[in-house]
Amino acid sequence: MEQRHPRRGLRAGHAAVTIVAPPSPGTGPVPSMSESSLDATRDAGSVLRWFRYLYRVPLLLMHLSICLPITMLCVVAPPLARIRTGRDDTLDELMIRWWQGNLMRIFGFRLRRFGTPLPGATLFVANHVSWVDISMLHSQRVMGFVAKREIAGWPLVGWLATKGQTIFHQRGNTESLGGVLQEMLLRLQSGKPVGVFPEGRTRGGTEVGPFHARIFQAAVEAGVPVQPVALRYGERGNAQAVVAFGERESFFANIVRLLGEPSRLAEVHFLEPIRALDIEGRRRLADTSRQRIIAAMES
Repeated sequence: MEQRHPRRGLRAGHAAVTIVAPPSPGTGPVPSMSESSLDATRDAGSVLRWFRYLYRVPLLLMHLSICLPITMLCVVAPPLARIRTGRDDTLDELMIRWWQGNLMRIFGFRLRRFGTPLPGATLFVANHVSWVDISMLHSQRVMGFVAKREIAGWPLVGWLATKGQTIFHQRGNTESLGGVLQEMLLRLQSGKPVGVFPEGRTRGGTEVGPFHARIFQAAVEAGVPVQPVALRYGERGNAQAVVAFGERESFFANIVRLLGEPSRLAEVHFLEPIRALDIEGRRRLADTSRQRIIAAMES
């Protein structure tokens, strides 16, 4: 509260003086969070991140050095790979799902599946958020993916992708796309499933981009069903941008960052299949698949 002395009339050479008393306790504005509090919050987050590294890094190294060789032995050794573990399952597929599922858990993802993946020859089409998408899909259904050729050069992941019969595509190369479509057709006709990301690239996790219709031609010619798959991270998809690559973020930097992130949900929604023969034209097939994925993302 201001305390003012009575003012006298001003004369030449004299000035009125106002004395302001300090504010009384409790009368000032409510202070905002101090910089020290913000620093403490950031420090706590940093401590938790390093704590996660403390136990996740050893688990990841053990998963790569012990579990991966065992898994690959079951995949590349024909006598082991052909062992039946169920009506529609073999040991190699079981081990791949086991390894990929545990990799997701080491990174703190709590897997949740909705719907059932179709058996046999199927074209699975999904929205594309991150490299994690492939591990999440492989943890539920083993399939050969169409992926950009750059992945072949990524440490470990490129080698795994090659061993997993990935079909590599040189983006922007029409001749390469023709070879990819031919290989997709051959695999679908032989009864094998194929997985694609029709957007063609990741988009920061904030939207589902347009689907390239040409990639659906293989399903049309092979006469196999298309099953849309919605991939969602976090509660109601609130962590899509967290999981996605940051601006100019390298593959290795993304791995390191995600390894220190808090645990979160990872949902895979296997949606209602679409018979390629029931919808006229690959463009409508692509649009219908995209619409179903968007509807699942917003549910």
